[in-house]
Amino acid sequence: MEESDEEQIVVVACLLAEEEELEKKVKRKHSIWIHDIFKKRSEHGEYHTLFPDLSNDDIKFFQYFRMSQAKFHYLVDTLKPHLLRQNTKYREAIGPEERLAVCLRYLATGNSFRSLAFSFRMGERTVREIVYSTCEAIIEVLQPIVMPKPSEDTWIESEKGFYEKWNFPNAIAAIDGKHVLIQAPPHSGSNYFCYKKHFSLVLLALVDADKKFIVVDVGAFGKNSDASILRNSSLGKGLQDGTLNIPPRKIPPGGTEPLPHVIIGDEAFPLCTYLIRPYSRDDAQRNEEKKVFNYRLSRARNTVENTFGILAKKFRIFERRLSMHEEHIVTVVMTTCCLHNFLRNDSCHWTENDLNTSMRGLQNLRNVGGNSRTDALAVRDSFKSYFNSEAGSVDWQLRRIRAGMRVNV
Repeated sequence: MEESDEEQIVVVACLLAEEEELEKKVKRKHSIWIHDIFKKRSEHGEYHTLFPDLSNDDIKFFQYFRMSQAKFHYLVDTLKPHLLRQNTKYREAIGPEERLAVCLRYLATGNSFRSLAFSFRMGERTVREIVYSTCEAIIEVLQPIVMPKPSEDTWIESEKGFYEKWNFPNAIAAIDGKHVLIQAPPHSGSNYFCYKKHFSLVLLALVDADKKFIVVDVGAFGKNSDASILRNSSLGKGLQDGTLNIPPRKIPPGGTEPLPHVIIGDEAFPLCTYLIRPYSRDDAQRNEEKKVFNYRLSRARNTVENTFGILAKKFRIFERRLSMHEEHIVTVVMTTCCLHNFLRNDSCHWTENDLNTSMRGLQNLRNVGGNSRTDALAVRDSFKSYFNSEAGSVDWQLRRIRAGMRVNV
């Protein structure tokens, strides 16, 4: 054998040895990639140990996931194309059912990603990825079904509900906003610092008479003045420029003059021709007709307050300060609103009597001043006159306000 051949053999042998050593290093690297705790996920993870037992008890299943088994499995089937992941050489992928379980437990409990990682026996980064990607899938799939862009028919149906259930004609929605409390993002300065001395993003919502969200807007800085929050939001701009398909004026039942379709709000919102708020407390105390108007408005506006109460009770993440990037906060909050609508009729084992739950993570907006345009004042006065007319009054309204019921909201 020539010397050059021997040299080539030595070189090849060295290369093979180096390649073998590299493969060993890769294997050693992957052998410590998954901690022993997480290797036992299929034996001791919360999903694998608890889910089979929960499936045998409808009430416990509902308490754990905040939904019925039928709704849970519908979600799994619907989201499956978005939640499937490929197995790798080193580990088996986490299935759609388990991914949904992790996400729902995060929303239901508000527990930290680290806490859920230990409970479900998976890495903290894995839990975080599961929650974010599952929330994105829920929005993509559910929002067009349970919260589509409102059409004129949407408003007409909502108007019907407000009249039949709350005796308020021409009302198409109730509006409210909440400061969602968050951990201060790095380098954010005072952008998120709201008047209650917390860091927050703002959740604005229109709801219907059945306590479902019609339109949701998330993401305004907490520092913004409350008057500008609505004005600068996509919701507010849609109301101002008339792109939300709101129906034209109509005569209320038994009335004589057409009135605009309106959104019902409280003192946190400016009085507009399309948004009415109560008379001030001083005005209402001096004028019984204004007190009647405030009572009728308050009764209908409670729909939105109760909606936020239900949301916070079902999804306990709103009892905590959310600690994540802004885009993920928006995604998580929007997901809860979509799920709220999806589950609104899933009333088994659920009552609305217990709405005094803590809403520490959802804070009210601040009231704005009383300067309003003349035409907006005229619209409110027209509704006041209607509610005090024979055609528009209800037989219990004077009895309620004269009994000292709180009517100014």
